[in-house]
Parts: sequence; structure tokens; C-alpha cells
Amino acid sequence: MEAESFGERVRGVAALDHPVTQAVYRLLVERGRLSRDETAESLEIARSVAAFHLDKLVEVGLAEADFERLTGRSGPGAGRPAKMYRRSDREIELSLPQRHYDLAGGVLAEALERATREGLAVQRAVRDAAVETGRALGEADCGAAGAGASRVKRRSALLRVLERHGYEPQLREREIVLRNCPFHVLAEQHRGLVCRMNLELLSGIIEGAGGGDLISACLAPEPGSCCVRMTSR
Repeated sequence: MEAESFGERVRGVAALDHPVTQAVYRLLVERGRLSRDETAESLEIARSVAAFHLDKLVEVGLAEADFERLTGRSGPGAGRPAKMYRRSDREIELSLPQRHYDLAGGVLAEALERATREGLAVQRAVRDAAVETGRALGEADCGAAGAGASRVKRRSALLRVLERHGYEPQLREREIVLRNCPFHVLAEQHRGLVCRMNLELLSGIIEGAGGGDLISACLAPEPGSCCVRMTSR
């Protein structure tokens, strides 16, 4: 699944800023499935207001809707189907600065499974899982650059994928400075493991984004920034 941008996650959270939207969402979580009439009656609001806030939740991906005949009958005289709402499976995590512990957790879980299944050393399993995950992220997010894209377009695509995954990249002459570590707390607690995993992940992203001839990555920890340094070839 493609990672959501920071702006997309902000919009999802911001949709719950209104107290009525919050109440509608809590009711939806509690009941599991709601119609506009049920929502209006339960919250003592106008049906049009209930419809507005339910559709608002659908618009930002926090709810899903379909139509159902509540009478249980079909055919002539069965009445019009009602629009029914349920909470979606979308997950929103928002942190400032951006953190993506789910990404690190996925890589480490995959590595543990590989180490157990294939009898690999843990470090080798982490490296393989991180590179493959990074390659998939780079390919998914940078495919829009297209085959045979220019160096400028491929570099721009790489910057976008790094931004999407929380690295806060900044182009400075021959370097891409990564101003944020998406795995900060983990890196503080397990620096050797997590920083090495991060390097392999970013190397995979570069490869997947088609930037292998543009950018090289190495470990170069500095206070206040990511432990990986990217340099133009």
C-alpha cells in the first residue's frame, strides 16, 4: 500500500476538528454501522446535518458507505435503499516531527521471519529485508518519473519519496541532507541495528527510484539529522 503524504494524514485528522464530526465518528465506532436517520436520532441533530458529517468522514477516508434496503424486502414497494455508513480500515498516524515506526517494525518483523525460516544471521536478514522494502518503496513512489527520465526528474522523484517517508530532504550542492530521522527513538535505543537498517532501506529506495547512478549513501551520523548522508555521484 502506498504511503500517505503528510498533507493527506493532516487532512484526515483535521476532519475531526468539529465537535459534531467527532460525535458522529464516535457513534460510528460504537455502533459499527449507521444510517443518516439513526445518526440524527441518536445525536439529536437534523438529518441533513448528520448526512453532511457522515459524508465528510467518507470524503477523507475515515468511513465507507453503501446502500441497503432496511426493510429486508426487494422489488416494487420495497422502498428506496438507505445509505449506510461504517468505519473504514484506514489508519492515520500523525507525529511532529514525522516518525514511521510502522515501517521499521515491518522491516524488522520480515527480517526475523527470514532469519527463522532460512537460518540466516540476523544482520544479513535485516539487510535483505531493508533493501527489498526500500526498493519497493522507491519503485512505487517514483514510477511516475518514467523510463528514461532525465537526471533532474529522477532526482526530483527521489526527493519526493524521501519527503513522503519523513526524511525531510534538502538539496545542498552535491548532497541531499536528511534533516529528520523517521526512526528517532529506535535509533537512540538501538543505534547500531537501526542505523544500519536505515542505510540499507535508503539504498534500496535509491535503487528502486532509478537513482543508483545519481546518488550514493553512507553512514555519517550528525546531531540533529538522519544518520545517513547522500552524495551526488
